Amino acid sequence: MQYVRLEDVQGDIFPAGRHSRVLVGKGALQANHFVTGHSRIFVGGRIPPHSHANEEVYVILSGKGKMTVGDESQVVEGFGVVYIPSNVEHSLTNIGNEELEILYIYSPAGLVDHWEQERSGQLK
Repeated sequence: MQYVRLEDVQGDIFPAGRHSRVLVGKGALQANHFVTGHSRIFVGGRIPPHSHANEEVYVILSGKGKMTVGDESQVVEGFGVVYIPSNVEHSLTNIGNEELEILYIYSPAGLVDHWEQERSGQLK
């Protein structure tokens, strides 16, 4: 059995104001066909607008954010789920007074390009 505690996975701090860590896939636990990760979006932080070929789901665990998928925006809160279709631009901004915590799930396994794009300053 593979097992890891969330706090034992180091992850990365991103310029737009979040701490993200890959839990399953190419991360702490190995899986061949999907990725699951965890992000804490700091107050005022965000996941910048980006798109990728992967379908994705965000599970909002706590906090309050503004989620944009394509041309639609909506306030999202804890225990909500957002589906993001392939190749549709999306972003999530923390609009609350506490950290916004999410799980993200996508397929296939691997890291999407927007992480490196954000680190290099291409996404803000």
